Amino acid sequence: MVSVLVVNDQSLQRLALRMLLGAEPDIEIVGEATSGAEAVRMSAALRPDVVLLTGRLSGADGIDTVRRVAGRERPPRSLEPAGTDRSIPRVLVLIPAGHEEYAYAALRAGADGFLLEDAAPDELASAVRVVAAGDAVVTPALTRALIDAVREQRAARTRPYSSGLDTLTGRERDVLVAVASGWSNAEIAERLSIAPTTVKTHVSNILTKIGARARVQAVTFAYETGLVRPAA
Repeated sequence: MVSVLVVNDQSLQRLALRMLLGAEPDIEIVGEATSGAEAVRMSAALRPDVVLLTGRLSGADGIDTVRRVAGRERPPRSLEPAGTDRSIPRVLVLIPAGHEEYAYAALRAGADGFLLEDAAPDELASAVRVVAAGDAVVTPALTRALIDAVREQRAARTRPYSSGLDTLTGRERDVLVAVASGWSNAEIAERLSIAPTTVKTHVSNILTKIGARARVQAVTFAYETGLVRPAA
């Protein structure tokens, strides 16, 4: 079972999310929080697999909630030894239409996945499962906003950002470019003529070296450093 803590300040929306996800045979709603502070307390007490956070908890409070719940210091799940206490949940954020810029700030705070609030029910349930498994979810509708935000951040810098990039080997850079291009591990293995297990090792090493928790943060890192250029 995937345990989920729902965070939303609107009672009707919390009810809708509880009914929608609770109907899934492998998803259990273990609690509901109405504020960021309550979400932090409940996530520590209940230890859910996923915290589903509405984007309407926006601004400094919402970003701080993501940061405190996600625990940026946590290592990538793929590197955790067997038996590790996974008390720090994964964070899935629902972004309100018209507030797409919130996704970039939440990403940097440590969120693992993003959907628009009008996502289809099956898309939301699937995203919960994917994030709980340690992978990332970014709906295509938010990709443009994330790329634009990265471009603006890079343009605002007075000098190139390279923290962590120089620690990667040439092959690791190749793999990171492929990850940022949206390739799966199987596709990377085929196109770079290496074993899938080797790809997995490279990805784990990349996440460790750049201080990322999941592939979605690695993608943003690739754009921020200029390793991958956003399409015009």
